[in-house]
Amino acid sequence: AAGIAEKAFADAWAALRPGGILGIEQHRLGPDEDQDPAAANGYVQEAFVRQLAAEAGFVFVAASEINANETDTKDHPFGVDTLPPQRLTAPRGSPPDPGFDRTKYDQIGESDRMTLKFRKPE
Repeated sequence: AAGIAEKAFADAWAALRPGGILGIEQHRLGPDEDQDPAAANGYVQEAFVRQLAAEAGFVFVAASEINANETDTKDHPFGVDTLPPQRLTAPRGSPPDPGFDRTKYDQIGESDRMTLKFRKPE
């Protein structure tokens, strides 16, 4: 996140009229797992997203499990980008590894994601 998330929420706040709706879909880290402030592996806790939204002035409205994936173990060698659709086989900036076995990551499918709805107060 490292300041990027705060700017994104501030930009959304500036763009929306009072009563406007903000939807967030984000790779979800488990509530008992340690939150990396930089979110280097791509996963963030739902509570962290809600906190950032509240600090920006948004009101939480609802959550949906439409993008949930219980088979996502969140411990992939190249973070969330190991999973489809990115399907990394080597660290970012490195050439692809043709010997990397993608089988278990492709079976997981896309990441476990939170889907959250916020409103800018009237």
